[in-house]
Amino acid sequence: MPKFVIEREIAGAGKLTPAELKAISQKSCGVLSSMGPSVQWVQSYVTADKIFCIYHATDESLVRRHAELGGFPANKITRVTSIIDPTTAE
Repeated sequence: MPKFVIEREIAGAGKLTPAELKAISQKSCGVLSSMGPSVQWVQSYVTADKIFCIYHATDESLVRRHAELGGFPANKITRVTSIIDPTTAE
């Protein structure tokens, strides 16, 4: 299944409390559950004013639909074409 990176601009994201992050995660999981297995959340990285999320989805429209249903911004959605890491250099 294709992989996507979603950039979500959320002012003050890095200052969200553990309880707030838990509530956001629960909302996201609830929406994903209702959408079925064609879209899956892998993990997210929280920075000062953005959250970068990694998703598997059959297409970008499902990622956008998840954002709409969950009330989350999806300022930029980028499909991953390749993955490299330190072992790629070997």
